[in-house]
Amino acid sequence: MGSVGNLPYWQVNVPENERTEECPEFLRSLSVKDIGIISTPDSECKVATWPEVQNIVAENRLGAFRRVPSDLRRYLEYTWKLKRDYGSIMNFVLTQRLYWEASVKPRGRPFEFDDDIKILWNDWPYGIDERIVHLVVWTKFELAEDPVTTDLTDEARAEIDGYVQKTFGSKMPRDHYIWFKNWRSLKSVQAVEHFHVMLFDPDPKFVDEITNGDVPLCRKI
Repeated sequence: MGSVGNLPYWQVNVPENERTEECPEFLRSLSVKDIGIISTPDSECKVATWPEVQNIVAENRLGAFRRVPSDLRRYLEYTWKLKRDYGSIMNFVLTQRLYWEASVKPRGRPFEFDDDIKILWNDWPYGIDERIVHLVVWTKFELAEDPVTTDLTDEARAEIDGYVQKTFGSKMPRDHYIWFKNWRSLKSVQAVEHFHVMLFDPDPKFVDEITNGDVPLCRKI
């Protein structure tokens, strides 16, 4: 793991004239998992189908989600620059994506007021079937976790289920949407509460409506 043929991992999926002898700073100190992904040619990457996504979520194997190698490289470079320019990913998300005050306070109980919630595209989605839309539901309120397991409490899970059913179930078949909340160790933004929703082949107009015309960053840079 760490290279393909004679190429070091940071040169894989990079045109020959753009390769660097030294590892870029944003690709140093990576986890074994990320090095394994980065060192895999895009041509050998298999994206997850909708049934596979459903199984991963149903079995709570969230660590099985992976980005396409070249997308992971772009994600790591972009988030490295965000930390440099904004101090943290959280600061960027708050000021440039959510437009919320740094001291995030809800107006009411969980899911009581629409202005305590914002639905946006996942800026850097996983390697999944291109018909799957990956959204993130950001909330100003906390989603209660069991202090021992760090998993959602039954009450919080029921609250999310109700919201997802109301928001997406009225527009899509039940087997065309799914939600999950990342384990704390997998979160890229720790300080702003959020969970994920994936939609299979939704009406683009519906997606534009619920995201207020949002466009993921991966399409902008």
